[in-house]
Amino acid sequence: MSHSHTARSKFTIASWSESVIVDIDGEGTTAGDTYYPTRGANRATVAYSYSGDIDGTSTVVYLIAYKADAAPVLGLERFEGSIGGHDGTCVFQHIGSQDQGSVSARIEVVPGMGTGGLIDLRGSADLSIAGPGDSGYDFVLSYDVG
Repeated sequence: MSHSHTARSKFTIASWSESVIVDIDGEGTTAGDTYYPTRGANRATVAYSYSGDIDGTSTVVYLIAYKADAAPVLGLERFEGSIGGHDGTCVFQHIGSQDQGSVSARIEVVPGMGTGGLIDLRGSADLSIAGPGDSGYDFVLSYDVG
């Protein structure tokens, strides 16, 4: 579906907390305080900060699968701020996959979950991330607000 507006921004990770839900084989690695199963699933709560045409903050809860090849990642993100000059809140749904060094996801606005100037927001974005994002990650949302 095409939308009539495009919002370009960068987002950075303000915080990341991850914990194990299922460890299938009892094998994995630990980095910092986080354990990553070789095969299993974790839950992550992540705070993002956006700047640009999308300006604000959000919290997302991810369910992340771990396995040898492309593994699913699902999430719901509550955004609060401004998109294209429209202030309010909205919810994004993330459906994607990850491997050792990259993440790709389709992000869709969840209809009926907006408030304020984002109450009628519709839109989507395709996200592709590879490697560390020391200066943030590009995020381009195609959208309509009415």
